[in-house]
Amino acid sequence: MKTKLLFLLGLCCFGISAQTINLQSFATGFSSPVEITCPPNDARLFVVQQSGLIRILNPNGTINSTPFLTLTTATISTGGERGLLGLAFHPNYATNGYFYVNYTRAGDGATVIARYSVSSDPNIADAGSGTVLLTVAQPFSNHNGGSIKFGPDGFLYIGMGDGGSGGDPGNRAQNINENLGKMLRIDVDSASPYSIPATNPYVGISGNDEIWAIGLRNPWKFSFNRLNGDLWIADVGQNAIEEINKVSAPLPNNGVNFGWRCYEGNVPYDTSGCPGYSATYAPIAVYVHGTTNRCSITGGYFYTGSTYPNFANKYFFADYCTGEIGWVSPDGTITWNYNGPNLITTFGEDKNGELYVAMGGTIYKMIDASLSVNDLGNKGIQLYPNPVQNELVVQNDNNLLLRAVTITDLTGKVVLTQGLDALAVNRISVASLAKGIYLVTVDSPNGRLFQTKLVKE
Repeated sequence: MKTKLLFLLGLCCFGISAQTINLQSFATGFSSPVEITCPPNDARLFVVQQSGLIRILNPNGTINSTPFLTLTTATISTGGERGLLGLAFHPNYATNGYFYVNYTRAGDGATVIARYSVSSDPNIADAGSGTVLLTVAQPFSNHNGGSIKFGPDGFLYIGMGDGGSGGDPGNRAQNINENLGKMLRIDVDSASPYSIPATNPYVGISGNDEIWAIGLRNPWKFSFNRLNGDLWIADVGQNAIEEINKVSAPLPNNGVNFGWRCYEGNVPYDTSGCPGYSATYAPIAVYVHGTTNRCSITGGYFYTGSTYPNFANKYFFADYCTGEIGWVSPDGTITWNYNGPNLITTFGEDKNGELYVAMGGTIYKMIDASLSVNDLGNKGIQLYPNPVQNELVVQNDNNLLLRAVTITDLTGKVVLTQGLDALAVNRISVASLAKGIYLVTVDSPNGRLFQTKLVKE
């Protein structure tokens, strides 16, 4: 991650252009958010702040006043690329209350993976329950990684940068006796503080047992496709190329080599003592810096939600420096769609598979601005006329339970909200709205959201 000064992020405003992706403001008031995640089947979002706070963001957009967890400067070092960087909830969090964090340690900046427990209050962690599982020394203050995730196998995956500086001067990413520049995999259930999965590639032979894959530069963000278990890694490049790696499930156990520092993306970087390119795991997609001002990838998620059909079968990511959001299609093609201001630090995924991004102190929900009324037809909902002048009709052909209609402008500002009666037809006056393009959201009691574009004439 190329000197991401996350603690300097500020609020941004941006214009609207013709595009599929748009961002709808969901909650604001955060400081340097670097991770957005949730426990399994939990409607709350947990937002990690680099300074050491984990805050709860509720489904209605409110933020709990009391942090879920606070780690002070006595525990963590912050600034630059250091701080509280990752959060993962145990697959059985609902019964065991365990969650895991990734932070850089006060004093020496070493990476620490620690386990905590929730208290008797589900909105507050037990701050005294911290147990250190793993510590990895860091020779420099950058490329500290960040994400930790439980894979479909139930093991905890830990993305480790190459130790920092530039060009991997210690050749750590290719060294199987170093945990830096790797994807680690540990079993947090079979022993204390953890055990090694028997299928890890270096078990019983030369190499660190915790290593699952080698050859990473700075996997700031990675994620699993919750539908099929595929692993997606956005590995930040050196000076020329950003790369996206997809490892299809079932994940191999043969010591995957993603190629760094031998190769930056798909081209040679420093090949002394290296295997040939064909012996490394090729990225599914790359993009070059060139004259675009793109310089650092922020990884995201493969869309698994149901609200936006146009997002299906796409992996979403951003470039930190330009604020662009793009997607990768199944064939590896990159499409750039959203042009924001800059400084997208992380993506998030809620329990329904809908996606969020953090930009400055605000969490935005990612929406499809190109939706039309026809996109809701298979749901049994009709909104007409569109374009509309004075009155919008909500027709419920399938007798679905609906709660309310909310209309927002394209900056995310709510301009009209109206409850819906249990009728086949509800009528909503929009005469007071100014001419322009809006987003209409139909909310049902079970939380599903149906959204479409509305043109006011």
